[in-house]
Amino acid sequence: MNKKPFQGTGTALATPFKRDGSIDEAALRRFVEFQISEGIDMLLPCGTTGEGATLEVDETERVLSIVLEQARGRVPVIVGAGSNSTGKAIQATKAAKRLGADGVLSVGPYYNKPTQQGFYEHFKAIAESVDIPIIVYNVPGRTSSNIEARTMLRLAEVPNIVAVKEASGNLGQIMDIIKDRPADFRVLSGDDAIALAIVAMGGDGLVSVVSNEAPRMMREIIDAGLAGDLVRARELQYRLLPLMNANFMESNPIPVKAALAMMGLMEEVYRLPLVPMGSANREKFQKIVEELGLLQSVGAGK
Repeated sequence: MNKKPFQGTGTALATPFKRDGSIDEAALRRFVEFQISEGIDMLLPCGTTGEGATLEVDETERVLSIVLEQARGRVPVIVGAGSNSTGKAIQATKAAKRLGADGVLSVGPYYNKPTQQGFYEHFKAIAESVDIPIIVYNVPGRTSSNIEARTMLRLAEVPNIVAVKEASGNLGQIMDIIKDRPADFRVLSGDDAIALAIVAMGGDGLVSVVSNEAPRMMREIIDAGLAGDLVRARELQYRLLPLMNANFMESNPIPVKAALAMMGLMEEVYRLPLVPMGSANREKFQKIVEELGLLQSVGAGK
């Protein structure tokens, strides 16, 4: 399948840490290689799943540099560069451009609770300050504010705002965006469980959590959906659905990082205020991971 830019399956990369809390650069390189070898279409470091909120500026830049070096242009690298401060978001976006990122993922301002006009002015200011492709990230479950379809469609007219990662869970809103968007504006699901539904409605793919653990299977679901092979897509969807749901039995990325540790891909180390998964949930979660055969994946048991 010949995919267009920012179409397909992107992994919201988890960030490996060492026991002392520093970035595990060797594990990050191995993890990028694992993702690319499994056929993922895009890599998105330093977002929610990458614990971007607890990374210092120099750490974010170092993670981005490592991912770019390891990817070597084989897949686009889109870095989390959002903030609830428009000025800080512009600074982070300029840094991403300087370091060579292929785009940025820019989250809706959290805590401030802007109006719809405030959302528009925030993203327009970023786009006008830095010539780099921008994916707007709408995730009201974390930001407490929703970017409405009419606002997103206004933003879609800004030249370098190229896509939205939609994690509102509101299929009606997402359909309104798909129906009226410009032809070159991508609509990506921000939720694994409803990504196939969004693709079936005309969306373009997914920024995925579950593809950290199962990149090939998640990519196959989206590819089948984009190709119109819904029988195959549904078959894979229902196989992977238990893990999609289990990844949120505790706050993301707690479960996904636990799975990656079980697979031998990184240590199970988090930045506070995140803590390891509770024992009761861990037992249920490990069973799901085992049933999918993920413990036989690259690095498992090492």
